[in-house]
Amino acid sequence: MVSGESGQAGGAPAGPIEFYFDFSSPYGYFAAHRIDAIAKAHGRAVEWRPILLGLVFEVSGGRPLPSIPMKGDYARIDVARTARFHGIAWRQPSMFPISGQAACRAFYWLAAQDAQKANRLALALFHAYFADGRDISSPQVSIDVAAEMGVPGPALAEALSDPAVKERPRAETQRAIERGVFGSPYFIVDGEPFWGNDRLDQVARWLSDGRF
Repeated sequence: MVSGESGQAGGAPAGPIEFYFDFSSPYGYFAAHRIDAIAKAHGRAVEWRPILLGLVFEVSGGRPLPSIPMKGDYARIDVARTARFHGIAWRQPSMFPISGQAACRAFYWLAAQDAQKANRLALALFHAYFADGRDISSPQVSIDVAAEMGVPGPALAEALSDPAVKERPRAETQRAIERGVFGSPYFIVDGEPFWGNDRLDQVARWLSDGRF
């Protein structure tokens, strides 16, 4: 989480940028590499909030990109091109999409102890999936990725079976749906919604100049 705040009109403190993403979203992966630097440049914090797009799609009627004729074919080209454009490591996963439940549970469990470390774990999980081809839908793989950055594996393994930890991603996704979140990545800045990695330039301008 990026620290720091800037003032809004009337001297009120600026709130954090809310960053919603699914661990199976390539555009969420790209945004995760970019959002903190944009926020830091404008003195803002970022609240990372992984969600489960499968639950969102039950409400929105959305579908995973690979299942959509023509659009899915385009997305495969665009994702690889976007990775090259931003200089972000990329390998098309052999299994796509996957469930992000295990990764979400690990994130929220760790966030309750150390939010900054949880954000680093999110990036590590993203990299493991989209750069190294590891199946983070497997609880053991998510545990292994966390252990590689110093998170105690046995403690996380036990936590992933805890009913409260298991319920957290569903609860966070429901709250996101209530906020109008329907895709990944999705940002809310001072109440203003932005959908997509390609809207981060608009987010940056919004933070700099205010409403436009």
